[in-house]
Amino acid sequence: MNNFCADIGYRSVNKYGEQLCGDHVDVISPDEHSTVIVLADGLGSGVKASILSTLTAKIISTMMAENMKIEDCVATIAATLPVCSVRGVAYSTFTIIRLVENEEAEIIQYDNPMVILFRDGKYQDIPATQMQIDGKTIYRSRIKLQEQDIFIAMSDGAIHAGVGMTLNFGWQREDIVSYMETFAQVGFTAKTLTTILLDECVRLYGGQPGDDTTVCTIRIRRRQPVNLIIGPPANREDCNKMMSLFFSKEGKHIVCGGTTSNIAAKFLRKKLIPALDFPDPEIPPIATIEGVDLVTEGIITINRVLSYAKNYLEDNESYATWSCQKDGASLIARMLFEEATDINFFVGRAVNPAHQNPDLPIQFHIKMQMVNELAECLKKMGKQIKVSYF
Repeated sequence: MNNFCADIGYRSVNKYGEQLCGDHVDVISPDEHSTVIVLADGLGSGVKASILSTLTAKIISTMMAENMKIEDCVATIAATLPVCSVRGVAYSTFTIIRLVENEEAEIIQYDNPMVILFRDGKYQDIPATQMQIDGKTIYRSRIKLQEQDIFIAMSDGAIHAGVGMTLNFGWQREDIVSYMETFAQVGFTAKTLTTILLDECVRLYGGQPGDDTTVCTIRIRRRQPVNLIIGPPANREDCNKMMSLFFSKEGKHIVCGGTTSNIAAKFLRKKLIPALDFPDPEIPPIATIEGVDLVTEGIITINRVLSYAKNYLEDNESYATWSCQKDGASLIARMLFEEATDINFFVGRAVNPAHQNPDLPIQFHIKMQMVNELAECLKKMGKQIKVSYF
């Protein structure tokens, strides 16, 4: 088994004036080592298109996850979904990317813009074979995966951006290739690459998209564990046990909270050195302990990380802040959102005496709830999460 995993990020913008998106993306992992990604683009826009694309994506992803043949999937869709009586054309176009054991990708495309592959930061052609199923031309490819491969799938809203407005014939696929090649080498997450491309499409549409536009990016990367410890254990005798388990884990180590960092420093027999600068006046300053990658304050910092995580799953607007700031919350966000693939939380259940202020009796529960919510957000980002309580 190789040590690769897939970082997947997708976003859509609706056609201007529409409440619903006519495109739909489904990502399912039938088992630990394979993933099926389906991007479907329903005919037209609005409610009907939304229903058609959702059905198409759901049927295909469910059948593919059961290892059924693509011929059967397409035949099922042809039989299930209506054909437009006016134009006599199909219900929905689709792109399917199936990652097998994170070692190879099987790509199946019908009428959507062809998937773009960047390898070693450069555009690479994906050889495809044509097949006819129910009178439809389907393109099929198989490709061995390499580290840092980037696949970009999109609906045709992306290549129509700017038609007759900023650009006479719309943005062509080759224009998207040359635009994204600049960013493919930087190491951005899949979600960020998706955001960069989608924002440019919206800009070319003059802020009023003429079609539903969806981008889905898949980035193949090595597994990267990060460990985060917050709060002392409920039983004082467990400090050493908690710390030795935490520091024996491979990967980076983040220590959150004043008491926790004192315990960590004592365990490592190193000095805890507080930093004196405040890059963000609302976030307490970080500290350093030799042998620890990052030392921060607890609740206030984690609360900010949680708000960044929630925003990341929506429109990712706060990326501009956390991607470059030097405060504790931004540093944690970069490590957890961008670097980590597997995250281990070590959560101490001790009730902090500093929080026993009668006005703040709920602090302890807030901490537990914040860690749980953060773990949920990170799961939605596609991270493998483990939470251990002490």
